[in-house]
Amino acid sequence: MLLIKNGTINDAVHEEPYLSDILVSQGKIIKIEPNIIPDKETAVFDAAGKYIYPGFIDAHSHIGLDGYGIGYEGQDYNELNDIVTPQLRAIDAIQPMDEAFLKAVKAGITSVATGPGSSNVLGGTFTAIKTIGKRIDDMVIRPAIAMKCAFGENPKRCYRDKFDTTRMSTAAKLREMLFKAREYARKIEAAGEDESKRPLFDIKLEALLPVLRKEIPLKAHAHQANDMFTAIRIAREFGVDITLEHVTEGHLIVEELAKENIPLAVGPSFGHPTKFELRNKTWETPGVLANAGCKVSIITDAPVIPQEYLPLCAGLAVKSGMKPFDALRAITINPARHIGIADRVGSVEIGKDGDIVITDGNPFELGTTVEAVFIEGKLVSGEMKSFNSHVEYH
Repeated sequence: MLLIKNGTINDAVHEEPYLSDILVSQGKIIKIEPNIIPDKETAVFDAAGKYIYPGFIDAHSHIGLDGYGIGYEGQDYNELNDIVTPQLRAIDAIQPMDEAFLKAVKAGITSVATGPGSSNVLGGTFTAIKTIGKRIDDMVIRPAIAMKCAFGENPKRCYRDKFDTTRMSTAAKLREMLFKAREYARKIEAAGEDESKRPLFDIKLEALLPVLRKEIPLKAHAHQANDMFTAIRIAREFGVDITLEHVTEGHLIVEELAKENIPLAVGPSFGHPTKFELRNKTWETPGVLANAGCKVSIITDAPVIPQEYLPLCAGLAVKSGMKPFDALRAITINPARHIGIADRVGSVEIGKDGDIVITDGNPFELGTTVEAVFIEGKLVSGEMKSFNSHVEYH
């Protein structure tokens, strides 16, 4: 067991921090209360004078697929031979020993959603993983959390000479695949147990069935306002769930997005606009949306912004008007809900995984040190601090 004593807890549930102890057993938080007395078998971390946070979470990343220092030749996040590749799965390409994971862990990022990029109209399934491990199967929280789709300039640019030159073509191709998948599902249902009547197996259409069943949402890359509305329109046409990713012009249509009540992953907001659809990029967007009641997650789109700078992104959003508590929730419980893993992570609560970050100050501020990171109650970064002999044990 692990006991973290005397820290100031920012649990992402209550706006005001509080002093308490946290007891973790078998990877789960089992008790949060003051003055917990450990037994002789319990590892104790003294967090007196320190600040405790849930492990930070990024709802949209390409970590492990667009590797650290490998260049274009080694990237595994965009399949450029086919504009529709829903059959691809992120878990089949992630490199757990990529150095980017170590950097992320040291900064307190304990869970991420990672998956295919945005070159394709349909790119494949994202997965949710912990950021420590050697074998991806052991890191997975949920193997398939969303089906990536993309609108705007990326599909047009990457497939200009093959298929896609307008936003209309992108939308038509997505509709075509969803229509085919719906008909494929209808034929499977009509066939029942009669194998002779089942349609021929189609791996692309098979991969879209969880979307049609609303088991996973479409994860829609959309920067520009009109692209967000097209994504929503298509989702409504087919009765499927959707999350919006990037949302660069979200502050321009905040009233509409608030009405839609769709999870929004905002970013990457650092750097100057590198293409036309980013010309309205601003750090004000997360705060404007959160103030309107939207479900906002702040993202790095790593490696666009290195994964370890997720807390800094939250800090820059605060500097531009976002409320600090909203910013904390935007890198903890909101992304956990966005990617469907809030039953395990995203807050310091009883029953959640023991994914805990301990700092010497506000993690949004430069100069703050992440002193220890625990994933499922195991120290993965930092050092344990032993108590003096006067500590009372059972």
